[in-house]
Amino acid sequence: MAHTIQVALDCADPRRSAEFWCEVLGYQIQPPPPGYDDWPAWLADRGIPEERWNDAAAATDPEGKGPRLYFQKVPERKRDKNHVHLDVKVGRDNVDPTVERLVGLGATVVRPGEISPLGEYWVVLADPDGNEFCLQ
Repeated sequence: MAHTIQVALDCADPRRSAEFWCEVLGYQIQPPPPGYDDWPAWLADRGIPEERWNDAAAATDPEGKGPRLYFQKVPERKRDKNHVHLDVKVGRDNVDPTVERLVGLGATVVRPGEISPLGEYWVVLADPDGNEFCLQ
């Protein structure tokens, strides 16, 4: 039996990070549990203090095909290279325009476009928290 996965990302502002990655991937902020109109209502009902409401957030594929992304608040900033990263495939002709759009949303270019020996073109970016990813 295959298992599903979730990708967990450390960040300073989980809501901002979730919204950024929703834009990158065409995901949505995970809807609140049934019976709740929004996350603040669910969090308040659980007795979670308001200052902790942004300790975590999640983004999900609206079609249910891709993995859930879970963003958890951590006090420290990223310091070194990722040991795991996402490769976001947008198609070779869409890489450069997508880079421009994502930089406008807070991404930074880490390494400009490269072409692999197999002809794949990619740009290495970092999200607003410094987590690196490749746009192909």
